Amino acid sequence: MIKDSQVQKENQNQDNKEVTAYQKGTIAIIGAGKLGEAIIEATIGADFFKPSQILVTNKRKESSERLKTRFGVQTSTNEAAVREARVILLAVKPQMAKNVLQTLKPLLRIDQLLISVMAGVTVSQLKEWSGNEPAVIRAMPNTPLRIRKGMSAICGCDTVPDEAMDFAEHLFATAGRVLRMDEQLFDAVTGLSASGPAFIYIMIEALAEGGVKAGIPRHLATELAAQTCLGAASMVLETGKHPAVLKDEVTTPAGCTIDGILKLEEGGIRVTLIKAVEEAARKAAALGGK
Repeated sequence: MIKDSQVQKENQNQDNKEVTAYQKGTIAIIGAGKLGEAIIEATIGADFFKPSQILVTNKRKESSERLKTRFGVQTSTNEAAVREARVILLAVKPQMAKNVLQTLKPLLRIDQLLISVMAGVTVSQLKEWSGNEPAVIRAMPNTPLRIRKGMSAICGCDTVPDEAMDFAEHLFATAGRVLRMDEQLFDAVTGLSASGPAFIYIMIEALAEGGVKAGIPRHLATELAAQTCLGAASMVLETGKHPAVLKDEVTTPAGCTIDGILKLEEGGIRVTLIKAVEEAARKAAALGGK
């Protein structure tokens, strides 16, 4: 059962926790796309980093300039950002990781921390391509971290200092929940929590369509569906009860809910969702060349 992280509670009051050397320095976000933007928004919103501490790079200059305009962060090239940064967050496409790191390899230092948010790329690959200089942490967050409702998993190489792991946990806890997990589970994590929001959005859309079919105006049906999913998820996390138990609490004998569940089961919703996670996990493994 996932429980509230003490790290989350500490991050809600920055004055009550020690600021590490990593947090005092500059963070370079290499390949700042949608996920990088979400991390920027979350960390600035939580006052974990100031905009002046964040360097962003993107092969499309207009994307970097947009982030600069929106958040006040600094734009840079990969090489210049790595020279200045204490923390390097690598958010390029997995297929580009090897070339990017091998290009930056001569600039990387032993006092730096490299955090990857790329699907499929392993810690051992990151260490090899970066020349074993910086400490390496692998993270798999998801996009709801933009509104500080994210789910992130982290793991580190054997040589990562405790301070670095604690920093990474604090960093992602500014944006939601964090779990330290064994790396062998990371492809499955990618299929479940990283890809999962897209699956949930489809479910919300479908539930709202059902509401429209039953006569509810679309904007109201969407709000009803979204809040229902939010409330149900919160019930699982906050009560600690198994989802099946909570389902049974809603499902009264001969009621309307059991008829709806029957239709879900006829449509194979369980098998479909299981296969969706399994397929996304398989793709994540393939991205890393496994």
